[in-house]
Amino acid sequence: MPNTKSSVQSMECETDRLKNIAADILSEAKKQGADQVETAVSIGNGLSVNARMAEVETIEHHRDQGVGVTVYKGKRKGSASSTDFDTGSIKEMVSAACAIAQHAEEDPFSGLPEQHQLATHFPELSLNHPWGISTEQAIEMAVNCENAARSFDKCITNSEGAGIQTFEGTRVMANSLGFNHGYPASRHSMSCSVIGEKDGNMQRDYWYTSARNSLDLDTPVEVGEKAASRTVSRLGARSISTRKCPVMFAAEVAGGFVGHFISAIRGGNLYRKSSFLLDSLNQQVFPTFINIHEQPHLLQGIGSTAYDSEGVATVPRHIVDGGVVQGYVLSSYSARKLGMQSTANAGGVHNLTVESGDYNFQQMLQKMNTGLLVTELIGQGVNTLTGDYSRGAAGYWVENGHIQYPVEEVTIAGNLKDMFQSIVAVGNDVDLRGNTRTGSILIEEMTLAGQ
Repeated sequence: MPNTKSSVQSMECETDRLKNIAADILSEAKKQGADQVETAVSIGNGLSVNARMAEVETIEHHRDQGVGVTVYKGKRKGSASSTDFDTGSIKEMVSAACAIAQHAEEDPFSGLPEQHQLATHFPELSLNHPWGISTEQAIEMAVNCENAARSFDKCITNSEGAGIQTFEGTRVMANSLGFNHGYPASRHSMSCSVIGEKDGNMQRDYWYTSARNSLDLDTPVEVGEKAASRTVSRLGARSISTRKCPVMFAAEVAGGFVGHFISAIRGGNLYRKSSFLLDSLNQQVFPTFINIHEQPHLLQGIGSTAYDSEGVATVPRHIVDGGVVQGYVLSSYSARKLGMQSTANAGGVHNLTVESGDYNFQQMLQKMNTGLLVTELIGQGVNTLTGDYSRGAAGYWVENGHIQYPVEEVTIAGNLKDMFQSIVAVGNDVDLRGNTRTGSILIEEMTLAGQ
C-alpha cells in the first residue's frame, strides 16, 4: 500500500522542481526578446479502475506532464506548449511562441495582469490528500460498489459498471512580474451506473461521489445503492401533456442552471455583447432573497485556490446580494476590454455558492405542491444572447407535494431572465461534489411540452 506521507513529500519536491523549470522558461523567453512572459508547468499521476459484472474491465495508471508559455512582444502575443521538460524542448517551445508573437496582430488589451493584483499571501487550503490505495483495493471497492447496486432490486438487470478514480498533481504558475508559485492537489471519486427493466421498459441512472480527501467519499455500498435506487425509481416513466407548471431543479442539476447566469456575466460574453445580461451591474436580476457568492478559500473545496490561472489573488466576494448583481466574472483581458479590474476569474469561478433557504428536499416538494421535479437535462438549448431556454428533461411528476410517477421525453422552456426572477425557493439539500454549491431550485412557472 502506498505511503501517503512519502507521497506528500514527493509532491512537495516536485513543486520545487517545477518552480525551477518555470524560472528557466522565463529566463529563456527574456533571452529571446520577450517583453513579458507567463508560464504554467504541471505534473500529475493517478489510478483509474473500472469493473463491470464483477469483473475488472480496465486498469489505468497514468502520469501526465505539460508546460505552456505565453510571450508578449509589445502588444503582440504568442503561445506554445509541450510535454517535455528538457532544455532543448523548452528552447524550441519558447522560440515557437516568440515566432507567433512576431507575426501576431497588436491587441491593446493584451498583457500580464496588473502587478498589484497578484497574490502575495498563500493560505493553507488543505487541498492535497493522497489516497494510499492499491490497485487490488481499488478493484475490490469497484466490485463491491457494483454488487451493492446489482443486488439492490430484482429489477436491476444489467450494469454499465463501477469505477474508482484517484489523482494527485501539482501545477506551478509563473510570470515575469516576479510571481512563481504552485501547490499540490488531489481529487478522488467513485461512480456507478446500472440498468433496470420492468414490463418491457428499460432505464439507466447513475450516482457518484467526489472529494479532495478519500475519507469524505461515500462508501461503495452507498454509491451503488443510490445508483440502483435512482434507476428503479425511473422505471415506468412516461411523457405528460403540454402545460404550464412549476418546475423544480434537483440539486444535482441546479448547478448547471446557475451556470447559465455565470456565463451571461462572464467578461467574454459581455465585451462581445453576446449576453442577455449586458449592463446588469447593480441591477435586480433575482428575487431579494437570492445571494450568490464565491468562497475561494474553503478548506478542501473543489474550487479552492489562492489565485486564478493568471496569478491574480482570489478573495471571497458577493456576486449577487439581495438579488442585485454586484460584480461580473472577469479575467485581466476581459476586464481591460470593459474598462474594469480583474475579478480573479481567469479560468472560472471558485466555489460558487448559492445561499440556501430553510427548506429541505421534502419541504421543497411541498412548497411546489404540483409540478415537475427535474433530475436530468438533455441537450444544449440555451441562448446566452437572448436568454431563451429550451431543454429536454426527465424527472418526476409531483402532486400535493408527493412524487407520483417518473417522467421522460418532455421539454421545459422559458427565458432565463424570467426564470431568474421567478425563483420561489432554494433548498438546503446542497450538492457539495462540484465547484458550484447549491440546493434544489424551485421556479414558479415554465412551459412544459410533452405529448
